[in-house]
Amino acid sequence: MSAAPGQSRSLHDLSFTEMVELLHQGGLNPIHARALWRSLHGHADLLEKMPATFLGPLQRWLEKNFYADGAGFFVDAPETVTETRSSDGMTRKFLLRLRDGKTIETVLMGYDGRFTACVSTQVGCAMGCVFCATGQMGFTRHLRPGEIIAQVLHVQRILRRDHGTHLRNLVLMGMGEPLHNYDAVMKALATIADVRGPSLSKHRITISTVGLVPAIRRMADEGCPYNLALSLHGADDAQRQALIPVGKKWHMAELIEACRHYDHTIGKRIFIEWTLIAGANDTPEIAHQLAELLQGINVHINLIPLNPTAGFAGNASAHKAGIAFQRILRHAGYPVTFRQRRGIDVAAGCGQLKADRAS
Repeated sequence: MSAAPGQSRSLHDLSFTEMVELLHQGGLNPIHARALWRSLHGHADLLEKMPATFLGPLQRWLEKNFYADGAGFFVDAPETVTETRSSDGMTRKFLLRLRDGKTIETVLMGYDGRFTACVSTQVGCAMGCVFCATGQMGFTRHLRPGEIIAQVLHVQRILRRDHGTHLRNLVLMGMGEPLHNYDAVMKALATIADVRGPSLSKHRITISTVGLVPAIRRMADEGCPYNLALSLHGADDAQRQALIPVGKKWHMAELIEACRHYDHTIGKRIFIEWTLIAGANDTPEIAHQLAELLQGINVHINLIPLNPTAGFAGNASAHKAGIAFQRILRHAGYPVTFRQRRGIDVAAGCGQLKADRAS
């Protein structure tokens, strides 16, 4: 559990059980693990300001094992390169520099009486969705659990400082495909939902995927407590594969069967994300096709007008076409809403995140 010679490891990567084991190896009892955990994930400042409330054995352990650089243990505290505020007055986008110099984007969105954070799970993305800026930049690496957790802690500190409140909702819809980084994501979310730390409700955490079939089935079989959002965007293989290359690996029939398995096993509604692109997937015929495709699955459909990105020439559907699309789906019995658009002017909307500043 200790850091290997010559290597460093993030304390934020550890589960509570792993932290207890780590300190036990150093001769400390579990009471010290609880104090350290609260400092790392609760309302205290980061560990660079060592709390005076730490008992002597823990302070001595940290003096020996905790380093900002080099071997030993460190904390994930990404540097804010830029903070950009939208003209809507309620959206803030953060470009964060990680320990190795790579950058990611995190978005904080305010609504009436609540705040939602959209966090990243990878540097770049390997899925290559043609209308997504992150997909256009390609894949660099997975984020560690601590790097995912650190984004939540970052917005939590800002909310306490600026609004005297806390984060209510978390969506993993930032840079990257969360289910491509399955183990790190699930480990991070277990910490984020831990009542001894950030304590976000599991029912207010949503994982978004473009349709990694084995991982959707794994979520079902493991009884995953979080919400699932599926970026579908096409009602048959041809439509979907034109927009989402991963559709060539797992065909529509496999994907829908995985969704049925999830529905029947977990019993939670699946959120279907549908980006409306003029002339590509917004016709009445496709709306009817989608209604038939989803029959028998408990879903809520979110319609999202295409957000502009430099690497895709498509246009958002006309308002009239979107309303007609919604009307057909509602007539078929599905709950359908238009996703509230936020931060479009600062490229903070769905599909717009891309860490393209110099590291």
